[in-house]
Amino acid sequence: MCFGRCTRCIGCKLLILALLSIVTNILLYFPNGETRFASEHHLSKYVECLHGILGGGLLVLIPAAVFIGLHNADCCGCFGHENCGKSCAMLSSVLAAFVGILGSGYCIIISALGLSHGPYCYTRAERNWIYPFTESSGGYLFEYNKWSKCQEPQNIVQWNVTLFSILLVLGGIEFILCFIQIINGILGGVCRLCCSHEEMFAC
Repeated sequence: MCFGRCTRCIGCKLLILALLSIVTNILLYFPNGETRFASEHHLSKYVECLHGILGGGLLVLIPAAVFIGLHNADCCGCFGHENCGKSCAMLSSVLAAFVGILGSGYCIIISALGLSHGPYCYTRAERNWIYPFTESSGGYLFEYNKWSKCQEPQNIVQWNVTLFSILLVLGGIEFILCFIQIINGILGGVCRLCCSHEEMFAC
């Protein structure tokens, strides 16, 4: 059976994606590498949701760790039948995958909202810190000539669009991998359970 090997492979991929998600979210706090906007609270409210750090990061690291360590897992005590213990471990991985789905789903939703509402920036027209693209419902993404409305932080529109888009993609991939593991875990658990029953009847 290759279910366990597939689970470990998914875990390794989730580990990389979760770390990338954390790094990307951290970068959102420092437009153009400057720290003063974070200290002055001049960042989008969606940056402070920590969707990349908590959602696509820590909540995805949990299933990643479970999946990677699964090849050593055995729920022991199934009357000496190895397949029974491994079946229990595969089915338990489904619960960990649900945690990953919650985290990645949160990352996807906040990233989409961040892209839709646009950045929080200082505009000359309003002479204040506002969300100049909120009413466009994401239409500003294709109206590059309007990006110059944001005077400070410099190039904040490009910064936000790039990083929120990356987080959206990372969250989407994490969601798909966790969903695949739910199917893989159920199939692997049921198949191993059936094998263990066959061994018991053979005895």
